[in-house]
Amino acid sequence: MSTQGGTLQVPAALRAEGGERSRSRLPLVVYVLALGTFLMGTTEFVVAGLLPEIAGDLQVSVAQAGLLITVFAVGMIVGAPLMAMLTLRLPSRLTLIIALGIFAAGHVIVALGSSFALLLAARFLTALATGAFWAVANVVASRTVGPAASSRALGVVGAGAMLANVVGVPLGAFAGQLMGWRGPFWALAVLGAAATVLIARHVPHEGRSGAPTSVRSELSALRSGRLWLVLAACAATTGGVMSTYTYISPLLTGRAHLAAGLVPLVLAGFGIGALAGFLAGGRLGDKRPHLTTIVAPAVTTVLLLAICLLSGQAALTTALVVLLGLFGLGANPVLIALGVRFAGKAPTLGSALTVSAFNVGTAIGSWFAGRALDSSLGATGPAVIGTVIAALTLIPVIAIALIQRRRTASTVVAGGHRATED
Repeated sequence: MSTQGGTLQVPAALRAEGGERSRSRLPLVVYVLALGTFLMGTTEFVVAGLLPEIAGDLQVSVAQAGLLITVFAVGMIVGAPLMAMLTLRLPSRLTLIIALGIFAAGHVIVALGSSFALLLAARFLTALATGAFWAVANVVASRTVGPAASSRALGVVGAGAMLANVVGVPLGAFAGQLMGWRGPFWALAVLGAAATVLIARHVPHEGRSGAPTSVRSELSALRSGRLWLVLAACAATTGGVMSTYTYISPLLTGRAHLAAGLVPLVLAGFGIGALAGFLAGGRLGDKRPHLTTIVAPAVTTVLLLAICLLSGQAALTTALVVLLGLFGLGANPVLIALGVRFAGKAPTLGSALTVSAFNVGTAIGSWFAGRALDSSLGATGPAVIGTVIAALTLIPVIAIALIQRRRTASTVVAGGHRATED
């Protein structure tokens, strides 16, 4: 192997071998990490299917109960970068195990608590652990497979959270209706404790090889303008979808006149669409990242607008919610991969910041959606908010694509000049 301009030139045979490996089956550890994100995704959004039950038991309004989702998002905003810094020198496996332990403890507190303030505090604690787990899991998965398959691996890890919308959230809603809303939180506490065993067994015991070892070097990622554009896109694309999804139950029952017992089925449909979209986005993102990040939010904006206008029709609204799942989060694995890449020598912080940005969007979107729900807009208010936020996603993703095109053109021109000089 030789170097030119300080860049390692990999022989064609090795590149071919790496490309073949990237197309082969992903390592088991990626799927173990996806199991962890399945639990994280379930706990974040299971509340959406339990809002009426929680509100009635704790004697708060449905909009106030929605703060359990908002405060969780705020906890992840703070927790992902903060825990990434605090655990910088810890082995990845140990960080993941500690995060799952705190996750399990937080759910026990929620299951036992009778004060709404205590539940908010416990959700915030759980979110801190979730943010830490998600940030480190993204980096472990990305490093394991290498850059050629990073979007695909991150798509699988993130698909765990999407699968939560297919299985975890609907099951939680059913269980909440049958045995009370506390039951799902007991189940998540037990599953979180069990997941620590799998993490301990399958995640390699190693430090963060190749990662910066100081906070200063990690913070160097903040100088990247492209990283900030990615973070803006993460916030907007998730905020647009989640502002609507958080209050989807009132929309389906109050506006579309769907029976309450059918709401979990619609949630499952959304989850199936989201799972398929996340996996497809991860695969497409390795080849056409910028096309993926532009098309997905553009279609999402149209779907949310259609929900605003057609929410009085139950069957059509159900179909639109499923399609919203398919396109709404499809750009996320690509945005995570771009965030890790644009962070340069600080991939852990880059990953953590994308997690935070997703939850900035969720927190802001769900807060505005709650206000819209209580306004004259009523049940369609959250979808109106979602449409506006989703449309804003197009600004940063188009800017990223244009910057990349200029960089590519500059590289081609510079290469041509060098060839002429040679």
